[in-house]
Amino acid sequence: MSRVALVTGGTRGIGAEISRALKAAGRTVIASYAGNDAAAAAFHSETGIAVKKFDAGDFAACEKAVAEIHGGIGKIEILVNNAGITRDSTLARLTRDMWDAVIDTNLGSCFNLCKLTFDDMRAAKFGRVVNIGSINGQAGQYGQVNYAAAKSGIHGFTKALAQEGARFGITVNAIAPGYVDTEMVRAVPADVLQKIIARIPMGRLGHAEDIARGVLFLTADDADFITGSTLSINGGQHMY
Repeated sequence: MSRVALVTGGTRGIGAEISRALKAAGRTVIASYAGNDAAAAAFHSETGIAVKKFDAGDFAACEKAVAEIHGGIGKIEILVNNAGITRDSTLARLTRDMWDAVIDTNLGSCFNLCKLTFDDMRAAKFGRVVNIGSINGQAGQYGQVNYAAAKSGIHGFTKALAQEGARFGITVNAIAPGYVDTEMVRAVPADVLQKIIARIPMGRLGHAEDIARGVLFLTADDADFITGSTLSINGGQHMY
């Protein structure tokens, strides 16, 4: 029977490629999204992957969505916490609302979905959790104290939860992407983007497929001795 995989933020960018890769590997995939109905509908039409709209940073919304997935499709065995937003600003201009929005969506979503799926994984003696961190959670980034704090928190969350899950056959790992050729990165001014690329030893931006291959590796049934790790996929930009 096909394992059920939930990918948050799974209809666009890196998340969409992760969803496609998991489906190609034979998983039953649900891709969640928060607000862009048109993009989600286009993704579903193109791929046939089920889409589900809910705010991954809202515990009650997650609770409702997980219950519906369990009732309609099955228990979630593979969880990819990819949902993320930015509200960039220096600390001097950062508001509490900007801080809370990024922490709740990027880090709070990991708690929400792990909390709601972990017991079923323990009962099944199988689970695969991959949390998408960031190079900026490892190295920091000017104007991103909220984003860097959330992503850094993901790396610590991953290591702690891995220790809880190991004896139940649950692996919990993180991936820390570098700069990937997504819509968000393409919006960076060309001169700034060239400076970023100049700092990448591989000489290019990452591709969403690079991250998806990492997720496939960490969620494979036989990847059962890899847990608590952070896989850096950044072209050598930050070696940590």
